[in-house]
Amino acid sequence: VQLQASGGGLVQAGDSLRLSCAASGRISSLDTMGWYRQAPGNQRELVARITYDSSADYADSVKGRFTISRDSAKNTAYLQMNSLKPEDTALYYCNWYTYRDSQHYWGQGTLVTVSS
Repeated sequence: VQLQASGGGLVQAGDSLRLSCAASGRISSLDTMGWYRQAPGNQRELVARITYDSSADYADSVKGRFTISRDSAKNTAYLQMNSLKPEDTALYYCNWYTYRDSQHYWGQGTLVTVSS
């Protein structure tokens, strides 16, 4: 499984960004897609994930501001981030958990920087 993440950038507090993660290889519509992030000095944490039936869960810190979605026909996951805060600054990683072999695959990370 290969993942290509995009959409990061430098924005101001209150702005929006949309991250995309395109997957290729041995993937399935039954896979779970997710976004994690890691800020300097912090551990990687789950931001949001979405299952094959579009059931989603979110970190408390992003509930009501971020929305995860998927387009199974395009093998792509999205993370719409609204009302961004400086504390959202991190390297964001796309994660793909495969139904086929229960493995986690990671994208290369895309940097989101939110200035105050």
